[in-house]
Amino acid sequence: MTTGFDAIDRKILDLLQRRDRPVSEIADEVGLSQTPCWRRIRRMEEAGVIRERVTLVDPKKAGVPMIVFIAITAPRHEMAWLMRFRELIEDIPQIVEAYRLTGTVDYILKVMVPDVGAFDQVYKSMIERLEFSQINSSISMEELKFTTAVPTNYL
Repeated sequence: MTTGFDAIDRKILDLLQRRDRPVSEIADEVGLSQTPCWRRIRRMEEAGVIRERVTLVDPKKAGVPMIVFIAITAPRHEMAWLMRFRELIEDIPQIVEAYRLTGTVDYILKVMVPDVGAFDQVYKSMIERLEFSQINSSISMEELKFTTAVPTNYL
């Protein structure tokens, strides 16, 4: 799926990941006219390389300055539990990212909340609905790096 893309495609993706902008600006920056540039963007959308375009919201200004990471160990590894876990994380909007892992921790969640009290509500909602072997929470003290940009050098 990553074949057929060249350095210009990578540059277009890099520019779009930094800031959405008109095709005319992107075309100027990559040395193309608007139509070929637009076609490349459409081709990357159709190939699924560009999944969607979104607006990034400042968490502090949106009232959710606290980030909590939750490490979860499942009580058992079975599909029924996993399906109920997936439903749980979909139902809680404060859970903004979730990953299944290798190693001693089975899942890691990223939760965005206004304060510890709101996090406690999320925690209680989780343990009320599903059994966990272990839950460990860590409050982020400082964001050292944040990006939504995907490295394009492998494309």
